[in-house]
Amino acid sequence: MDKLHLDKALTPAGWRDGVTLTIGGDGRIASVVQESAPAGVARLRGATLPGLPNLHSHAFQRGMAGLTEVAGNSDDSFWTWRDWMYRFVGALDPDDVEAIAALAYVEMAEAGYTTVGEFHYLHNDRDGRPYADPAELSRRHVAAAGETGIGITLLPVFYAHSGFGGAAPNDGQRRFINDLDGFARLAEGASAAARAYARGGFGIAPHSMRAVTRDELTRLVGLFPEGPVHIHVSEQVKEVEDCLAAHGRRPIELLGDTVALDTRWCLIHATHADAGERAAMARAGAVVGLCPVTEANLGDGLFEGVDFCAQAGRIGIGTDSNVAISASAELAMLEYAQRFGSRRRNALAPRGASTGRTLFDACLAGGGQALGLGAQGIAVGAPADLVVLDTDGIAFAARKDDAILDSWVFGPSRDAVREVYVSGRRVVDGGRHVKRPAIEARARKVLERVIGA
Repeated sequence: MDKLHLDKALTPAGWRDGVTLTIGGDGRIASVVQESAPAGVARLRGATLPGLPNLHSHAFQRGMAGLTEVAGNSDDSFWTWRDWMYRFVGALDPDDVEAIAALAYVEMAEAGYTTVGEFHYLHNDRDGRPYADPAELSRRHVAAAGETGIGITLLPVFYAHSGFGGAAPNDGQRRFINDLDGFARLAEGASAAARAYARGGFGIAPHSMRAVTRDELTRLVGLFPEGPVHIHVSEQVKEVEDCLAAHGRRPIELLGDTVALDTRWCLIHATHADAGERAAMARAGAVVGLCPVTEANLGDGLFEGVDFCAQAGRIGIGTDSNVAISASAELAMLEYAQRFGSRRRNALAPRGASTGRTLFDACLAGGGQALGLGAQGIAVGAPADLVVLDTDGIAFAARKDDAILDSWVFGPSRDAVREVYVSGRRVVDGGRHVKRPAIEARARKVLERVIGA
């Protein structure tokens, strides 16, 4: 067994000074002892946090970050952005996908994420035909996670239609499309790949209520009765309007009328959920997966988080399009968006509580639930996923305990993450991933070829 001594640690019981962890061969914490630094034990200076789960990523989109920021001839929206994404994804081969995913996962680790939920909907070859191994690209994402050391919950996406009512898919979606039989074969290979990786997990992701029919959704959930289920829902006003036109119900209403929502569900975005839908999600114990940086970038709108959290609604954060990868920035944007909507400060924190700590704790628990991770935190039985903040920086001068978290999230602390451990193994040292040079060089060649073509 290995040992690490933490100068300061955020544990489930609160902040503790001088904590020694014993880490088992399985990468989980076997003991937590508060004591002076033992001789011969590696010492983590600064403030150590549990690693955060990133519950929603489309890794390949990291390659197009910044390329859609030119105004078009009509009002730009998610739908115009999607057209650009279709063009980009059409140029990628399996090696390209793996290289870009590895770059994204390196940046996630450097940002303080130790597990990613990969909402993976790129399945087919460029012409739309399945690969000889239908799980080829699923395996590539697991390989990228393995190379970088980050945990992954692989969430292969079932995507069958271009709109409500079972509309036929369009040409831009040819790399995503499947039927239930084909998806079952794909999922079998994807599940095997994920479970062969020590930090791999598996769930499913019906893409959205517009991309699956109600019958397909019911059958899909029946085929996979265990594990996480993620779905995009109510991200766009047009999506809500189209759902009302087709079904006479809003998307989350339609979802709840089709399947039984419970704690294994993660509803991504839920931006335009109304009061009744928010109450239903909270009652079900489902997690709402919020991706504030992407939602702002796409102009999605504002989720009513103050109301939802007041009902003990469960939340987590994700990087979605990976236009910018930063755990602290996602947490800050989550709170700032609610301040815009409510016109008050510290909108998501209970009276007298630290906002940074409130958000961190909520997203640690919600992300862990959404990705099926089990025990989280610096505690016995949890994975030894640790993020060490360099509190020698001026951003943390004279800060103690929760003020450290507040300063990381809301202060000038961009380079604060100094070390990151996943399952007790150091993957980030001095703020840089230990494999960044080679992974970045490989991704650079891919991007120069694909974007320059």
